[in-house]
Amino acid sequence: MSAGGFPSNETVLRLKKQYPPGTRVELIRMDDPYSMLKPGDQGTVSFVDDIGTIFVDWDCGSTLGAAYGADMIRKL
Repeated sequence: MSAGGFPSNETVLRLKKQYPPGTRVELIRMDDPYSMLKPGDQGTVSFVDDIGTIFVDWDCGSTLGAAYGADMIRKL
């Protein structure tokens, strides 16, 4: 992590390569007590923003992003 708690530019570029739009993912863990998502939920990556948040169109209808360093997803 760089100053301010954000991932480095290199990390963001790596995430963008690892999770291009259209990549199918599964939620492992989400650090958001208000999210209705649960481990095992699946979705499709829409984009990765410049602070490393991976935005997912979840099959359940949610569009909540997976925050770098707080949440965990895996490629299917």
